[in-house]
Amino acid sequence: QVQLVESGGGLVQAGGSLRLSCAVSGRTFSSYAMGWLRQAPGKEREFVAAINRSGGSTLYADSVKGRFTISRDNAKNTVDLQMNSLKPEDTAVYYCAATPTSYSNYVPLSPTNFRSWGQGTQVTVSS
Repeated sequence: QVQLVESGGGLVQAGGSLRLSCAVSGRTFSSYAMGWLRQAPGKEREFVAAINRSGGSTLYADSVKGRFTISRDNAKNTVDLQMNSLKPEDTAVYYCAATPTSYSNYVPLSPTNFRSWGQGTQVTVSS
C-alpha cells in the first residue's frame, strides 16, 4: 500500500497554468501505474491523465489533451500534472491515484482501475 499527498492546487485565471505534484510513500513506486483524476461539484469523478510505470506511456482525456502533461520521477517518488491554458470547466478537486501492476506498459483508463488515492487538491479557474 502507498500513501499519496497532492500539492500545487489553487486559484488561477482562465488561460493560466498550474502544476500539481503528488508525493508517494513506499519503496515500490516504480511498480505502480499512476494517474490524475478530478471531480467537479455535482459530477462524478473522471479520468484526466495516466502514466505507466516507467513514464514512457501516457494517456489523456480528450478534454485536456494538448493542454495537460503528466510526468513522473521514479527516483523522487513523484508524479506531476502540468496544466496549461486552463479553462473554467477545469475547476475541480484533483486526485492523484495509483495502482500496482506487473505489466510495464499498463496505463489505467478508468477511476475504477486505481487502488490508492490521495486526499485531493482544489483547482479553481476563474473566467
